[in-house]
Amino acid sequence: MARHRGSVDYRKEFFDREYGAKEAYGRLWSYARRYRVRLFAGIICGMLTAGTLVPFFGVIQPALERVENRQEKTAPDQAAQDGTVSAAQAPEAGRDGKKAKGLAKDYGKVRKIAEKVGIDLQDEDDALGLPLLFLIIIVVPVVALARCALLFLNHYCLAWVAMRSIRDIRVDVMKHVQEQSMQFHGRIDVGQLMARCTNDPNQLKLVLQRVVQELAQAPFEIAVSVGFIIWSAVQNHMLPTLGMLVIGFPMFMVPVVALSKKIRKWSKKSLERFSVVGSRIHEVLTCIRVVKAYDTEEFESDKFESANDQTLKATLKSVRWGLLVGPAVETVGIFLICGFVVWCYFENVKLSTIVPMLAPLLLIYRPLKQLSKIQMQVEQGRAALTRLWSVMDVDMRLPEAANPVSKASFCGKIVFDDVSFRYDTADRDAVSHASFEIPRGKVVAVVGGTGSGKSTMSALLARFFDPASGRITMDGVDLRDIRIKDLRKLIGSVQQETLLFNDTIEANIRYGSPGATHDEVVAAAKMANAHDFIMAQPGGYSRIAGEKGFALSGGERQRIAIARAILRNPPILILDEATSALDTVTEKLVQDAINNLMKDRTTFAIAHRLSTIRNADTILVMQNGEIVERGTHDELYAANGVYRRLCDMQHQN
Repeated sequence: MARHRGSVDYRKEFFDREYGAKEAYGRLWSYARRYRVRLFAGIICGMLTAGTLVPFFGVIQPALERVENRQEKTAPDQAAQDGTVSAAQAPEAGRDGKKAKGLAKDYGKVRKIAEKVGIDLQDEDDALGLPLLFLIIIVVPVVALARCALLFLNHYCLAWVAMRSIRDIRVDVMKHVQEQSMQFHGRIDVGQLMARCTNDPNQLKLVLQRVVQELAQAPFEIAVSVGFIIWSAVQNHMLPTLGMLVIGFPMFMVPVVALSKKIRKWSKKSLERFSVVGSRIHEVLTCIRVVKAYDTEEFESDKFESANDQTLKATLKSVRWGLLVGPAVETVGIFLICGFVVWCYFENVKLSTIVPMLAPLLLIYRPLKQLSKIQMQVEQGRAALTRLWSVMDVDMRLPEAANPVSKASFCGKIVFDDVSFRYDTADRDAVSHASFEIPRGKVVAVVGGTGSGKSTMSALLARFFDPASGRITMDGVDLRDIRIKDLRKLIGSVQQETLLFNDTIEANIRYGSPGATHDEVVAAAKMANAHDFIMAQPGGYSRIAGEKGFALSGGERQRIAIARAILRNPPILILDEATSALDTVTEKLVQDAINNLMKDRTTFAIAHRLSTIRNADTILVMQNGEIVERGTHDELYAANGVYRRLCDMQHQN
């Protein structure tokens, strides 16, 4: 069968915006600064590793000068043998050559100190002495071990800070997303949001760990190397080389600056398209029953492969631009070093003078190459930070009053006072000028066709949304003035589509009532007609409900949800008809459980099967967001209006 791959484009979220590097990384610092002691410890250890290079640089010139001096010393001896210079003059010439050159000042000082304590670092022939050899054997390994320890502490401390900071960011993003209103959750792509919360922070780990690690080490290695070059140039009267350094060193950064914009662009596209991959996974797994029912596995696989192909293309482009930086910096470095060597050749500079400057110059290559990679990682991190801060900066939370009213009970009535509401993406009101009362202990039901505003009305009562105009009061207090936590405790709900967590049945019943005992859980399950089927299965209350409760039947899920509401024991109950999709036997069990739940409670019921609300105290009939009829079942049926037509249609079906 031929594959047909369609275009799978990233859908930019309504809250996305751009952030400058200063703002993006300034906010990242606010997380890292919580662990600043360990962060600075890691940075300082990285800085100190650069200092371990000094002893290695320091031995280069003395060693080379010793070789040159010995060569100069043998030259007069050879001349004496040939008759050019007397044998008596030869040693004097060698000593004069030594005085003319001498050892490096730092080595000379060390030798004088050693002589004062009776240690001769050189033998009678000015060759390497046994004490000096012993000193090198001890000092060099000690310096190497110190460097190893400092590098370990640098890497570990920064990795520790990075992982803690990323954990904090993930926690804050998740908390922030949960706090948003249903308006927000109704507009986002869940799969893409999941990618922002899970994959994007991993990019920041590279920034906090590798980038800071290199920034704590590479610049100081460069500084030590450049400092040693300057010192060598001053000592050897090669000040013109400093001019070459000032001119040539900035050229290393030319490729970095030139390619950074491209890297940032394709890094962001790579993250965006990875979000599409996450979205496809989430959608397919969420709707797997539909996929199976319609035999569309191959179709979904093609769409997923297409999304992966686009992600791969964007990632490869980001990688290509990033990989160009290292070779470009390397090429610039080779040209500069070649130019330096050529200049030394024409200036007739000795090897012992060139090598001490050339060694640090060659060593600079590694940290410079690392700094060039840092630019790529910084741009990738900035792309991830832009997506994360965009989520963190959207604020669609339901506002809580500055001085909210604490409310522990419901005593009087709920009043809808000329309430209207419209969704952000809609062109008309979902609820328009609704006014009615729900007295304590009464049952108010709302009926109507699809899209009439029934569910929106219940969401307004639960304060998932706030009215655009009008107000809803409880015992005379506007819902917007009541503490949100108190309001949630007063209102419970059982929805038509019951979703359970992938946890034990007992944990699902106890959800929202963490302090409940096992006996209380069992009592609630019995009232919900759930205890028997729970105990009939292996594991009983410890049985795992499965993803969204799919291990249970629809009726079993509904009874678990009812048991959860019974255990929470709220005085106000919202019912979104829980029996509309059940068979007759199961419906009877669930309806009995609902009747147990409704006892002594104020109930707002959304009715799909009108037979279940015949005994409601008040029935509201809705059309296009407006309440068009209200009354008892007998009153509305006798009125021969919309309600009667709905009843007759269901009776015929």
